[in-house]
Amino acid sequence: MAHILRDRVFGSSRRHSQNANPIPIPIQPAMPVHTVEGLPNPFGELGPTLSDSELRETVYQILVGACRSSGPKQLTYVPQPEKSDRSALTSLPSSLQRSTSSAASRFKKALGMKSASGRRLGGGDSVSQGKSKWTGTVWELVRVQMKVSEQTDTRVRRALLRVAAGQLGRRIECMVLPLELLQQFKSSDFPTQQEYEAWQRRNLRVLEAGLLLYPYLPLDKRDTAPQQLRKIIHGALDKPIETGKHTESMQLLYNVVMSLANRSVDGSVSETCHWADGFPLNLRLYQMLLESCFDPNEETSVVEELEEVFDLIKKTWVVLGINQMLHNLCFSWVLFHRYVTTGQVDNDLLLASSNLLAEVEQDAYGTKDPSYLKILNSTLSSILGWAEKRLLAYRDNFHSDNIEAMENILSLGLLSAKILVQDSSHEYRRKRKETNVGYDRVDAYIRSSIRSAFAQASFHIIFRLPLNKEAVNNVYYDRKYSFYACFLSTIYWKIRSINSCCLDFWYNILIKFLYVVLRQKLEKVGSSKRYSKSQNNLPVLTGLAQDVSELAFSEKEIFGPVLKRWHPLATGIAMAALHSCYGNELKQFVAGISDLTPDTIQVLRAADKLEKDLVQIAVEDLVDSEDGGMSIIREMPPYEAEAVIANLAKAWIRTRVDRLREWVDRNLHQEVWNPKANKERFAPSAVEVLRIIDDTLETFFMLPIPMHSVLVPEMMIGLDKCIQHYILNAKSGCGTRNTFIPTLPALTRCSAGSKYGVFKKKERLHISQRRKSQVGSTNGDSSFGIPQLCVRINTLQLIRMELGVFEKRIISHLGSSDTPWEDNITNGVGKMFELSTSACVEGIQQLCEATAYKVVFHDLSHVLCDGLYIVGVSSSRIEPFLQELEQYLEIISSTVHDRVRTRIITDVMRASFDGFLLVLLAGGPSRTFMRKDSDLIEEDFRFLIDLFWSNGDGLPADLIDKLSTTVKGILPLYGIDTDSLVEQLKRATLENYGSSAKSRHPMPPTTGEWNSNEPNTLLRVLCYRNDETAAKFLKKTYNLPKKL
Repeated sequence: MAHILRDRVFGSSRRHSQNANPIPIPIQPAMPVHTVEGLPNPFGELGPTLSDSELRETVYQILVGACRSSGPKQLTYVPQPEKSDRSALTSLPSSLQRSTSSAASRFKKALGMKSASGRRLGGGDSVSQGKSKWTGTVWELVRVQMKVSEQTDTRVRRALLRVAAGQLGRRIECMVLPLELLQQFKSSDFPTQQEYEAWQRRNLRVLEAGLLLYPYLPLDKRDTAPQQLRKIIHGALDKPIETGKHTESMQLLYNVVMSLANRSVDGSVSETCHWADGFPLNLRLYQMLLESCFDPNEETSVVEELEEVFDLIKKTWVVLGINQMLHNLCFSWVLFHRYVTTGQVDNDLLLASSNLLAEVEQDAYGTKDPSYLKILNSTLSSILGWAEKRLLAYRDNFHSDNIEAMENILSLGLLSAKILVQDSSHEYRRKRKETNVGYDRVDAYIRSSIRSAFAQASFHIIFRLPLNKEAVNNVYYDRKYSFYACFLSTIYWKIRSINSCCLDFWYNILIKFLYVVLRQKLEKVGSSKRYSKSQNNLPVLTGLAQDVSELAFSEKEIFGPVLKRWHPLATGIAMAALHSCYGNELKQFVAGISDLTPDTIQVLRAADKLEKDLVQIAVEDLVDSEDGGMSIIREMPPYEAEAVIANLAKAWIRTRVDRLREWVDRNLHQEVWNPKANKERFAPSAVEVLRIIDDTLETFFMLPIPMHSVLVPEMMIGLDKCIQHYILNAKSGCGTRNTFIPTLPALTRCSAGSKYGVFKKKERLHISQRRKSQVGSTNGDSSFGIPQLCVRINTLQLIRMELGVFEKRIISHLGSSDTPWEDNITNGVGKMFELSTSACVEGIQQLCEATAYKVVFHDLSHVLCDGLYIVGVSSSRIEPFLQELEQYLEIISSTVHDRVRTRIITDVMRASFDGFLLVLLAGGPSRTFMRKDSDLIEEDFRFLIDLFWSNGDGLPADLIDKLSTTVKGILPLYGIDTDSLVEQLKRATLENYGSSAKSRHPMPPTTGEWNSNEPNTLLRVLCYRNDETAAKFLKKTYNLPKKL
């Protein structure tokens, strides 16, 4: 405990190692790993029970079984030593050998894919011809692509031969393959017992997934078979069952599995077994199969023998419940996913995926299958979401060298959107009335990308940051504004990742905030007497106008021709968007001008030239439109300049305060109070609020006005209210100490001679399980967890300290100003941040108490209220509570600020003492105490005190003695005999109620202020006394029941 209250808390790290013997897989070229963000699997995730490797092995078994069942030859087994040449397998039909015909090329051309010799990647580079070609069979190709070892392949074939020998002519769809395999093998058929158990667990998990978790037909709640199967599987996962065809356990498993697999829609027993055709299990399995269609030597291209591979794969349709419609949809997704995961270099994959989507469009038209429509919507939404993330900022992702990729992504995304709109059940139908999906979405892509490009150009100009990241550190920029650059960049990337329907809202926020910083920069430059034109510095909006003009011409030459395919007015829309963006900035700039300067004239001339360029490009693009481009021209109102408001200083103050209030409201909702956000463990939002206030104060005193001292009170009132608003919201929802103190149970008397043994074994087990540590998982993702509450406390402490710094700085600025300010100190300036300071003090006190009582009464209730002395004093001591409490003290000590550490730990100690008394005096009818327990209880309390004293390195001894006085006064009551307790209660009652208590003893009310002389405290000690005399007294005097 001693180290808890020091400045540093040390932890320990553990290393975990796993010893595994992986099954060797034939070596194949490793596919590069590319980060894929925002691309969830539309078929759904199966959870952690089945890994991808287990799914591949499962579907490979299905593939082998399906080929055995439908092949022209009987499957034969060749022992491992004789397999010197896998190409000579007699089990494979001739169609599975590597084809040298041109059928494969025709099949690939039908998908829109070029042959390997003529294929070029997205960057223009040809596919390498130096890689070795695959020389094995198609079957070997599939096996290697699915990462199945020869040992596993041999085992599967051997099992299927045994099945075929015993059930001649039985088709694959009429059997449950994992069940058949479990019947064919025992542990002796595997090299090691561990491998056998892993194999058995995988097959059982497959049965669980196919029959219980993702069944073909919904399970009947009245049917007992699912519960039986679940019980068998869970038992086998803990202890492997004995496999083999004639074992009792396998016979029971066989009967239950077949009863579930042979169910049909009409309730009759079906010959077909449904165990791998439920959504989304069948689609995930089928996806693994389709992944084998890619060349092992070139991960971005499908194999030349695609037709032969499909002939193999289609034989699994009857087991997986796949049809041509699902195949088209799944293969389109697989091609698209491969394009994304291989670095987005092969446009053939996108083209093939888009061509398959054209077939999907025909399939989806008029279909009413709800399962298919659900998968269709999920798949297309995922594709569309990925595409729109790039198209909503296409200028960041595409350029003249990869414009072909943009065209393919546009085609794929717009086709996905079109199919989604055609589905009347999808949200696009309810939200949109437009029929021309391509026109509307391209319009949104253009406006979004233009706004993003304009925002980047604004960053480049305002912060003097070059657009190429490599040169950032080598270019001069104002260090004071670097934080704003990072913050605005974060908002910008947020804009790129959200839906287009929310783009206008976020963009307006960005532009408004950008303007505030922009005007700060302009005002500083305008008020600086050292500004010189010899430095070759142009006004901000002049440089921005030049960049916007370059954007306009590049848009016309590079992107306009591609976008015109779907939107005839594409270039005109882009020019209107640029005109609007720059116009908004220009209006705000003009509104902030204090006087007309040469810089102002230069900005206006640059704006006029830019407007002429934009209008000229738009007119050339719109000359052939139906209305002559008037609809676009109306979106481009002429630029104008306005006069400056006379009372600029007060307007500036109101604007800054309002913006700060908006920023606080917006960002507090997003604050997660993460203790790892920064080294000091302060909330980033508070750091930013203080930075904004600091910048506001500095900029305010740099304004070229002679009335700083007059305006300081008005500014201080606004900033004070903003900080107070932040503080109130920071502590809102965290509760108080009373929030976590449980309601006291009704009083009962202890039945004479009751024993702790009356608790059932099941109840004891439940209690012991609840005692397990929950420190690691308590509110791990909540903004009201203990670490998060500590961050809130740190944040208020930071604000409290910074307010004093701000006050000194303001006084220093006023002292150096030319205007008198002494009178203003008396009139309010001397009481700066009064509301905020008071709110900080109250907030820190509330949060410290809430944190302490939450730890004791909420997070540790399982070892205190629900665990301490619950089954007897001797068998449920305080040690579990102390162990977990110390872990929480570790967390608190390492998280909270030094200046509040002692205070919060003191509150934790106070809450612990209150909790200890609550267990003794209001622990409920499940607790009883005897006189002999008194020494153990007092010893437990000494242990609790020692935790906080920590041999003198913890809290001060006098503080501990002061807070433990109440408990120390009550504990001796548990060692006093019952008759003496009764007499004390009578005397205390008589003292409190006078002579009226002689004839009839009133029930002492519960005040919560425990004291050894307080009647209710004495009464509670008697209520929990396991003594016949106490029980009779309570029955006779207060008529208390034995139980609730």
